[in-house]
Amino acid sequence: MEKIALFPGSFDPITIGHESIIKRALPIFDKIVIAIGYNANKKGYFPLEDRIRWIEKTFKNEPKVIVTHYDELTVDFCKKVNAQYILRGLRTSADFEYERSIAQMNKAMHTEIETLFLLTTPETTAVNSTTVRDIIRHGGDASIFLPTGIKINK
Repeated sequence: MEKIALFPGSFDPITIGHESIIKRALPIFDKIVIAIGYNANKKGYFPLEDRIRWIEKTFKNEPKVIVTHYDELTVDFCKKVNAQYILRGLRTSADFEYERSIAQMNKAMHTEIETLFLLTTPETTAVNSTTVRDIIRHGGDASIFLPTGIKINK
């Protein structure tokens, strides 16, 4: 059986932190589905089409990566794409507490789906989409926090 992981998120925008987690997870899985999820509590800043395009460009040479989007419970979407794993990155202990709670709820709903956490690398611990968006929104240069080749001007 193919080992498929779902890496859900808003990727608004994708950062070098996301990229690092995905690259480090590639040897673990046969396929990684990067899925941009709709979150009723978050209004996307960048259009969905741009976020998909940036992720596809970042992983254009990686056949194990698929990019898509969804608008349902993450565990239900896992079943649709045959993912047995949910991949999540952890930057801080606050991330752990938040993600642990979600993982436990997901496990209660679908016991066959496991959540796998990878710690960020030290150099990407401070990088998050919210801060990168703020830099871009205020005309700053966020290029050092974005994957190579991704240019965002707002």
